[in-house]
Amino acid sequence: ASAAIVDRKTLSLAEEAMQRRIKDMHFENGVSILQPVTVYIGADVKIGENAVIWPNNTLTGKTVIGRNTELKPGCNINDSAIGESCVLNYVFANEARVGDRVTIGPYVNLRPKTDIADGCKIGDFVEVKNSNIGEGTKLPHLSYIGDADVGARVNVGCGCVFVNYDGVHKHRTVIENDAFIGCNTNLVSPVHVAEGAFTAAGSTITEDVPAKNLAIARARQVNKGNWVSPKQK
Repeated sequence: ASAAIVDRKTLSLAEEAMQRRIKDMHFENGVSILQPVTVYIGADVKIGENAVIWPNNTLTGKTVIGRNTELKPGCNINDSAIGESCVLNYVFANEARVGDRVTIGPYVNLRPKTDIADGCKIGDFVEVKNSNIGEGTKLPHLSYIGDADVGARVNVGCGCVFVNYDGVHKHRTVIENDAFIGCNTNLVSPVHVAEGAFTAAGSTITEDVPAKNLAIARARQVNKGNWVSPKQK
């Protein structure tokens, strides 16, 4: 017979027993959990067949993990739907949706109302919030994508920032299919980058970019000859 829950210790023992039951159910459904004692799975979480859960993962809320998906260490997934055949590594996801065949991480933060389509790559140190990311789009590293509608097959270069907040209101950015956002671009929303357009690296984009145009918004380089620093003097 189980003991009455009268203090925090007995509560934790009851939780342990419940975790064993939950994990046994997932084992029977064909899920691999590599080090069960380090994994926490909520009672309402659904995990597809042949998924692999590595150590140090936390799955809570109404989370759904698709078949053949691999959660490498350090994922914390809450109230999110992750598709089939994905690989996640050190991903925090809260109220996000991810399609199939998506690779994410390490060190990625997917905030509420994020919707990522099939075949995307979300790389290291990327944060996505309240945005729709189209099929096959790449957000490879060190970028913030907030309040945006990004089309298919878009490449967002390293260090891009979607400048969505003016201090009072949030504004949306739209990027159409096959656009290329150069490294260290600031997209000052509301702004619209049309299909197949490019932004030059280091640009701060404040006006719409027409289709198949290259937008350059940066100071021209000036080289000063025979320059000696004060230290060298």
